[in-house]
Amino acid sequence: MVETPGRSQNSEQCGEGLPEAPEGANLRAARRLDLRGEVCPYTFVKTKLALEEMAPGDVLRVLVDHEPAVRSVPRATRGSGDAALGVERIAEGLWEIVIEKRAQGR
Repeated sequence: MVETPGRSQNSEQCGEGLPEAPEGANLRAARRLDLRGEVCPYTFVKTKLALEEMAPGDVLRVLVDHEPAVRSVPRATRGSGDAALGVERIAEGLWEIVIEKRAQGR
């Protein structure tokens, strides 16, 4: 899991200090996107396409098993004006990225 205060051993590997998923855990996901088996840049491309179909305030939960996507997807979504709320390692080699759609018309 990724933790901001007192960061865990996985902090550097799993999301560059993003808050742990509990910030986004209370938000109901408008959509879930299972990207297991996908690699970069397809993980971000498919995430971006999903976000484009969503309304501001909606939450997207993205499941990935490609470790580089744990860093690149949150970084790219922030660059697009959306909010990466957290990354959680949910199993060995499996992460959930929680994103809130903030940008309008992207």
